[in-house]
Amino acid sequence: MTRAATVERNTLETQISITIDLDGTGNAKFDTGVPFLEHMLDQIARHGLIDLDITCKGDNHIDDHHSVEDIGITLGQAFAKAVGDKKGIVRYGHSYVPLDEALSRVVIDFSGRPGLFMNVEFTRASIGKLDTQLFWEFFQGFVNHAGVTLHIDNIKGFNAHHQAETIFKAFGRALRMALAEDPRMAGVMPSTKGCL
Repeated sequence: MTRAATVERNTLETQISITIDLDGTGNAKFDTGVPFLEHMLDQIARHGLIDLDITCKGDNHIDDHHSVEDIGITLGQAFAKAVGDKKGIVRYGHSYVPLDEALSRVVIDFSGRPGLFMNVEFTRASIGKLDTQLFWEFFQGFVNHAGVTLHIDNIKGFNAHHQAETIFKAFGRALRMALAEDPRMAGVMPSTKGCL
């Protein structure tokens, strides 16, 4: 069964289309108007082995807030649609990723319970033109609509670019682990409750 989805979300602030394939090869195509976010989304695709095609037309003349948050929301919706009933998946994923002096840890649970616990003190207020506060908005939008519990910790780092990149690489790796199909759990819900 193909674990892929396309989701469109249109508001007065953004018009977004996302196509994902959870069993891809890391192919990525972006047109969002937010270059550094695209660099981070590429880390999710490459390290998660998830094909991503994301377009966004947003009100970037105001700032990038609506585009970044709404991409997170729409990406979460696409993941929820593509993963389906969650039977047979590992469910939990984690990863530690370094980049030079920076080190981050991401842990995810496809629990059906949205929760973001993000402990990151960026050393700069912006990376290029992107406000580092918007990473929280991106992940909050994602967890609310994917229905996941997500813990993000930047353990160390003084270069803000490195901090962000380790977070997104670890996020991609954690997704890859959690979404892997476990042959011993084929057709089985990975929960004692019988649902997620």
